[in-house]
Amino acid sequence: MAVRVALGQTDCVLGDVEANTRSAIRLAEQAIRAGAQLILFPEMSLTGYFLGDGIFDLALRLDDPRLRPLLDASHDISMVIGMPLEEPGPRFYNAASYLEAGEFKHIHRKIYLPTFGAFDDARFFAQGDRMAAFDTRFGRMAMLICEDLWHPALAYLAAQDGADYLLGVIASPTSGVDKGFDPRLGYQALHRAYASTLTCFVLACNRVGQEGGLRFWGGSEVVGPDGTCLAQAEGSQEQLVLADLEPETLRRQRIKLPLLREERPELVLRELQRIVGQRHPPELSRSL
Repeated sequence: MAVRVALGQTDCVLGDVEANTRSAIRLAEQAIRAGAQLILFPEMSLTGYFLGDGIFDLALRLDDPRLRPLLDASHDISMVIGMPLEEPGPRFYNAASYLEAGEFKHIHRKIYLPTFGAFDDARFFAQGDRMAAFDTRFGRMAMLICEDLWHPALAYLAAQDGADYLLGVIASPTSGVDKGFDPRLGYQALHRAYASTLTCFVLACNRVGQEGGLRFWGGSEVVGPDGTCLAQAEGSQEQLVLADLEPETLRRQRIKLPLLREERPELVLRELQRIVGQRHPPELSRSL
């Protein structure tokens, strides 16, 4: 049976959790009326991205009552929400949360924190240290946050862990990096490459609007396991993108192109251990 998914390509009100929650609920209700069973929202969609030191006041714990409306809504539609997460320590993470049936089913903490151009994530956030797929009522999924998508090893690990769906949670502006680089073309190439070589569905939700002098370009899209774009946002305004994903399409593509079946993760592990050992021989490691 097909799964109807929605991408909530939305703007954010910087620092206003309540307003952003209302916006997410509004789009989720719109998606439910359209028959969607899962909705994705962008990176840091509950607070906005360029918070600076405000992150330490706005970061949410999982028991924060402000998250209750989203958990309640997840009884009717599963959802992925981006937010700053506070954990004991305190430690702060740029996180993506998967909500389903009134619960947090999985949390992904951003692993690669950009420190170039307009970005300074590592100043405020701790690095995530785990890349794991997880089970949902639609199948096995994995989440990647923005910069994570630019490191192919993470998508590979997710596929080896059984992910049928890669969920990309993004906040990418058209500027703020090298002027010779177009992030729109880069992300589109990555989505199609991961979908076709890992034979999985790729759902990528970017935000829109302006913040910190930068404009976010949207371009949210769903890509099928053969690399075909199934749905894409039109322009850079707030909108809901819908797509129907047929699990049988995934099965047929993996039979036709058995790349995952032919993978040799034990070889990858062995060679990585060799390479890391060459870079950090035992006698050097002991002296560090």
